[in-house]
Amino acid sequence: MLPVVIVGGLHADARKAAVDRLLAEVPGSVVLHHDLATAAAGTVVRTIRDATGIRDAGEAPLVNDCACCALREDLVPELERIRDAGDTPLAVVELWDSVEPKAMAEVVAAGGLTVTGVVTAVDPALLLPYLANGDDLADGGLAAAATDQRTVADTFARQLEYAPVLALVESEEADDEDRELLAQLHPTARQVLIGHGDLAGAVLAGFDVEAAAAAQHPACALLPAEADAHGVSTLVWHRRRPFHPERLYQALEDLTCAAARSRGRFWLADKPDVLLHWDAAGGALCVESAGPWLASLPDAAWEMVPPVRRAAAALDWHPEHGDCCQHLVFTSPGLDRDGLAELLESCLLTDAEYAAGRDAWKQLPPAFDTLLEV
Repeated sequence: MLPVVIVGGLHADARKAAVDRLLAEVPGSVVLHHDLATAAAGTVVRTIRDATGIRDAGEAPLVNDCACCALREDLVPELERIRDAGDTPLAVVELWDSVEPKAMAEVVAAGGLTVTGVVTAVDPALLLPYLANGDDLADGGLAAAATDQRTVADTFARQLEYAPVLALVESEEADDEDRELLAQLHPTARQVLIGHGDLAGAVLAGFDVEAAAAAQHPACALLPAEADAHGVSTLVWHRRRPFHPERLYQALEDLTCAAARSRGRFWLADKPDVLLHWDAAGGALCVESAGPWLASLPDAAWEMVPPVRRAAAALDWHPEHGDCCQHLVFTSPGLDRDGLAELLESCLLTDAEYAAGRDAWKQLPPAFDTLLEV
């Protein structure tokens, strides 16, 4: 078995420091890296190096004008070659800046290789600036494909929240607020200070690709809990009543800008059977359908639903509405908790609107159709 560890993150200096530390902690290990910066010229440059320097280099041609597709096609064969040589105790996949670890972990696992750990490298002093950066990746030369429409903030947020291990560089510029923000954004992560902790031990502990995917799915995501320390707050807002589509739509800008990061699932009165995903960072919001609520499925369909989804629904189950609910989490320094909660409450159906029932709810103006491209 060849243990494979994936190290990612937009903080390039921190990422390189984490990779170098793993090379030092595990003698004989190698690092495989695909540089997507050359994609505009039609190729992706692959390098394999160890603690002494580069051992091999080559090019992978673009696939469908997509640098990430080229990475996927080239990564597993190269890892298989390293495994079959039989002389490498650990292969570290250092992702290029904007590549997200979830996709690569799933590619490696699907190729029959063993992912033992996923790490996102972080400079705590850069945490808030990156979460607040709503620029498109393409504007900074960080897009992985011509069609890549991601932003710096949403990409960094997903990199951060997927990894069970965070490798941190020491930073004189980081303060208690930065460290508290990191802890509240990903409270279950194991934090390892590069050079002062056992990073290799953390990333060789094992990794479950399916469980990691489930932890990110809006229907059963493991979201942060209430917290308030060092000027940073996390508000967990959970309600049973659906949103009025027009009032929520009108409040979107204020809600999106209220926190550095917000996420969760929500319920619109005019679409009572649809579980909607809320994902906001850097002043930009992504809303998309995540399929039906379990309450809207026939009993026979439940057997096709993953157990973790059924368990999450059971925890949220309501005698009248099943798993339909609002579960939104907002994390930020200087969060106006009371004002935010009041704004959210104002977007719910009133008593009279709620009493009118589902048939009446479905007649409400479909304010989100354009956003959802229905």
